[in-house]
Amino acid sequence: MRIGIAGLGTVGAGLIELIQKHGDLLARRGGKSLEITAVSARDKSRDRGVDCSGYEWFDNAVDLAASDKVDVVVELIGGSDGIAREVVETAIGNGKAVVTANKALIAHHGTSLAAAAESMKVPLSFEAAVAGGIPIVKALREGLAGNEISRVYGILNGTCNYILTQMEESGRDFEDVLDDAQKLGYAEADPAFDIDGVDAAHKIAILASLAFGCPVDFDALHIEGIRHVTALDIAYATELGYRIKLLAIARRGEGGIEQRVHPCMVPLHTPIAHVDGVFNAVVAEGDFVDRVVFEGRGAGEGPTASAVLGDLVDIGRNIRLPAFSVPAAALQTLQPAPMDSHVGPYYVRLSVLDRPGVIADISAILRDEHISIGSMLQRGRNPGEAVTVVLITHENEEAAMSRAMALIGGLEAVLEEPKIIRIEAL
Repeated sequence: MRIGIAGLGTVGAGLIELIQKHGDLLARRGGKSLEITAVSARDKSRDRGVDCSGYEWFDNAVDLAASDKVDVVVELIGGSDGIAREVVETAIGNGKAVVTANKALIAHHGTSLAAAAESMKVPLSFEAAVAGGIPIVKALREGLAGNEISRVYGILNGTCNYILTQMEESGRDFEDVLDDAQKLGYAEADPAFDIDGVDAAHKIAILASLAFGCPVDFDALHIEGIRHVTALDIAYATELGYRIKLLAIARRGEGGIEQRVHPCMVPLHTPIAHVDGVFNAVVAEGDFVDRVVFEGRGAGEGPTASAVLGDLVDIGRNIRLPAFSVPAAALQTLQPAPMDSHVGPYYVRLSVLDRPGVIADISAILRDEHISIGSMLQRGRNPGEAVTVVLITHENEEAAMSRAMALIGGLEAVLEEPKIIRIEAL
């Protein structure tokens, strides 16, 4: 099986190393040898730590995708459009199988690419696009095929999980830990894609399609990042029996399909609360299997290259499955559930002037929005000065919380915008 690799970054170099090291093993497992015949990248002279001298070099990755010397195109360029999309579309149009690690491309164009691949009778595989070395795509598409999936959720961004873990362990605030994460290479120079939740959103959009048999709908996602999480919030979470994690959640409910990414307080007794550092975890809940938990490294050279190889071996075995569990034409458009309809408990942190009547004013607003307080924390007195008040609500609707927080934030005695974090019962 002749392989062309478009993109020779960390993962591309790792893929070459893996094939060179385990060629015989892969041939036995896949039923045919895997031969890299062509590669493409922007800089031919760069030292990538692997020997590429025996492969045909293409300055233009689109030409590689059209080459008659390539049977399978591995796209590792990245980005939802531009050259990456052109490479994949060219490969499919020329009747070539495609393996990609590009979550943005699949999240934005996965449905149309799947339809094109099916029309050309070639596989489109993207295990490496979600959760690195965790085989969650294969699990949803194959291992859990006998289940109706009600919910899939997880920690899908290692950068955010590392930052939150370090904030908890060190007591430092977000900006300090982010700076260290960048110095250590755990966060990009421009970390917005990770810390603002977009990376995790791409991945949960893909998992939702696989789980529920619907078209990929990235635009339906509610997305929040972790910039507003403070060391104080993390300390209160610990005291209350929670840990704060950036979760990506897709859930099928009576009101439609929820797709959301945001910080959550998760109970300490849940497995996902103890997934730390750069690790990812994915949980799937099905009507017959109940709950299954996957944990592992969600990014990096080795895990991602391993996931790409898994797809290549399947292609070598002549396994041909629809990209999203069912044929593209059979994907059912499902009503998205608006975020305002989300129901759950909330953590609320307020900075208020310590004077008579403040709590009564806050309680009146909550009462009028039918929001019930489960518990309240206020330590000590500081008459006339700022104090922190923490509220835990019972379950209520997001729309009511939004209205209440806007009114509370407008009170003269409330000194900062109210901070809320959703509590997720897992």
